[in-house]
Amino acid sequence: MTDSPLSGLLVADFSRVLAGPLATMTMADLGATVIKIERPGTGDDTRHWGPPWLAGTDGASAYFDCLNRGKHSVALDLDAPADRDAAAELVRRADVLVENFRPGVLARHGLDYPSARDLNPRLVYASITGFGDGAGAALPGYDFVVQAAGGLMSITGEPDGDPLKAGVALVDALTGKDALIGVLAALRHRDRTGAGQHVRVNLLSSLLGGLTNQVAAYLTTGDAPARMGNRHPSIAPYETLRCADGLLAVAVGTDAQFARFAAALGVDGLARDPRFAANAARVANRPELVAELERALAARTARDWEERLHTAGIACAPVNDIASAVRYADDLGLAPVLDLGPGRPGQIRTPIDLSAAPPHVPSPPPGLDEHGDTVRAWLREPSDTPWSTP
Repeated sequence: MTDSPLSGLLVADFSRVLAGPLATMTMADLGATVIKIERPGTGDDTRHWGPPWLAGTDGASAYFDCLNRGKHSVALDLDAPADRDAAAELVRRADVLVENFRPGVLARHGLDYPSARDLNPRLVYASITGFGDGAGAALPGYDFVVQAAGGLMSITGEPDGDPLKAGVALVDALTGKDALIGVLAALRHRDRTGAGQHVRVNLLSSLLGGLTNQVAAYLTTGDAPARMGNRHPSIAPYETLRCADGLLAVAVGTDAQFARFAAALGVDGLARDPRFAANAARVANRPELVAELERALAARTARDWEERLHTAGIACAPVNDIASAVRYADDLGLAPVLDLGPGRPGQIRTPIDLSAAPPHVPSPPPGLDEHGDTVRAWLREPSDTPWSTP
């Protein structure tokens, strides 16, 4: 672990649920020491978000486990003076603090950014909110609600169906990664100046940033994009197409690729047809294009076409379920599953590969207050006493 890129960094994790814990777990994967502060008795909300539950772990939820490996848990009641003092001492020693309380809550405990900065001017303090700390400060920020408020649902689903959320808490994940980027940038700034700073991210801004070309289309034209199912607004064919036994996702990004695609399907003439020769024409004539393509694709299964089209250099894949997706990544040599030891289910490893300082294999997610005695004892030692991993 001493060779890991973030080894030597101490992170005070005051966050719960998904965005903050994802950011701090990634720091733990990269070698940081992460101390997770939880409420006595209940802990992180997601400890109780099941099913599914993990066998042999005293009722831990899979949701909690997937976001909290490699951390050390201590239960602190911030309304109790002794625990509040312990939290303040942790802030004095930490390099990074991550929190996602509603604005104003930590101020009541003397742990807001101005107070933390007074305790530790080198601290990088990251706050994650739903809608910022201005007019939206009082609004509770849940991923599903932000998907609705931020426009993601309006562009997800079939044109004649209801708006749909993404199948995972995508906004939380985006925001967690934005928080991590902000923390790493602030640490680099501290390397140069010696001073910490306040990193602020919010779910709505992270979602708008993640909408990329869709929000750009609105800002360019003044018209809000609409739902298009699996179709791309600017490229064709870039969608799912029906084969003999199911759907195949096909991404054809250039006219040259389309010519190869048509040739592989045995319908070379489509690439010379004025309706389809250029991408703009294909987008304008998408219904006719799809009808022609699906007529050819009906001759083979999706897996057969995948092999043939890959040989032609065309990006495509059958629509996998999650089980098939994990196997697919494994077949490609990506080693997606992390082994946390006997009796524990596997977890998806961090997607970051580093050639000189790879992520280390972390410890399993902690039980509530599992490291409480160790953390409290360490905080009673002189401040220059190094942390010793339990």
